[in-house]
Amino acid sequence: MHLFSVNHAMELPYKPRERRGYLKEWCKDAAGVLVSSRGASLPRKVGMTISSSGVVGRPEIEGKMGSLEHRPVNRSKEGRYDNELDVAVRAVQLACSLCQKVQDRLVQNKEQVKSKEDHSLVTVADWSVQAIVSWVLSDCFGSGSISIVAEEDVVALTRRDAVHLLEAVVATVNECFDDAHHFGLRSPVKALAAAEVIEAISRCNSKGGPSGRHWVLDPVDGTLGFVRGDQYAVALALLEEGEVVLGVLGCPNYPMNREWLSYHHSYYKMMSRLSSPSSESWHQGCVIYAQKGIGEAWMQPLTCNLSRSVGSNLARLIRVSSVEDPALATFCEPVEKTNSSHSFTAGLAQSVGLRKQPLRVYSMVKYAAIARGDAEIFMKFARSGYKEKIWDHAAGVLIIQEAGGMVTDAGGNLLDFSKGIYLDGLDRGIIACSGAILHDKLIKAADASWNSSSL
Repeated sequence: MHLFSVNHAMELPYKPRERRGYLKEWCKDAAGVLVSSRGASLPRKVGMTISSSGVVGRPEIEGKMGSLEHRPVNRSKEGRYDNELDVAVRAVQLACSLCQKVQDRLVQNKEQVKSKEDHSLVTVADWSVQAIVSWVLSDCFGSGSISIVAEEDVVALTRRDAVHLLEAVVATVNECFDDAHHFGLRSPVKALAAAEVIEAISRCNSKGGPSGRHWVLDPVDGTLGFVRGDQYAVALALLEEGEVVLGVLGCPNYPMNREWLSYHHSYYKMMSRLSSPSSESWHQGCVIYAQKGIGEAWMQPLTCNLSRSVGSNLARLIRVSSVEDPALATFCEPVEKTNSSHSFTAGLAQSVGLRKQPLRVYSMVKYAAIARGDAEIFMKFARSGYKEKIWDHAAGVLIIQEAGGMVTDAGGNLLDFSKGIYLDGLDRGIIACSGAILHDKLIKAADASWNSSSL
């Protein structure tokens, strides 16, 4: 242990902890050797291993462990939600591997796309990811005490004419679980039946609220981008007493290196397949994560196998951009015009002196772009009658805040995630910025322009 003066940091050794009984301090690895489930000798790398002896009261589950040397999460500070964040990052990594396979089939017209009642799209990946994440969280934290708020329901899957669709979801889920051990996660002893998959999806029926713990999941955020072979995200957050306390964004088509952004997407995907897993091009997309109060956000490459890749050794700390001049700033806005006013944001951009063309991006990748310094501003002003949902923002908001940025409504108020599935009480729109100077300019511009708008 190293002790420094009050003007310096104090480094303490990491102490293995047991949270909510889902991990024991010691367990046996695949070879039967006793290992610490928290890696006490590695204070700066927090991870988890799970074996059949490491979870109490679940004899029907076969434990499959990841290597103790390859941890999914890297950070320099210990936090209250380390265990939960470890599980969340692993679950999102696994979900992203599923999405990449389904997206390839969609691009080749070998997969089904459905329309929901609100005319938005839903795919096999949406239901499959929801089932996977629901099962993993329930397995790690106990299905009896877990609350999950998520976008999809099972209405379309349980119709008589949806037999083939349900079969495709079940097959995709079980195919994904075949790879679970690569991410240090357990898989079912036997393939899940259709009823078990429907149960896992249906378990995500919480309405959230101001008390207790609630996981918030958007299984495929930006479904339109997903079906077009473009940007999308898997977003997972945890609410505690109405506040977001951790967030994870998996962005399979958003490369680690900014230089890749200038390449056409199809060329990027081709080069991704040709590059080696250890390539310094960091081509494979990224996962970004943070927890409340730490003041850090981290990014690492997506991988198809944590046991073969260096995992958290490639993670790097990310910070928002230091750009304060509006003329040099890049701003993001949604691609879709149905629930966002491009004309109003264009007026705001002009009034504060933004000169660059807007970067229109599907999904919460917009939040990722600001958190890692690729853009400085995200604005969204919804059309009258549209209500923002918490799963579209929770993970991204926390990540930007911990990376040093600001996210509020147009009145300068923090977003309130304690009202249920909607961001009720939202003042006009959402403004996310890399810093206070740009944020203040946009808040004032929104006030000045609002009365003359048609929103």
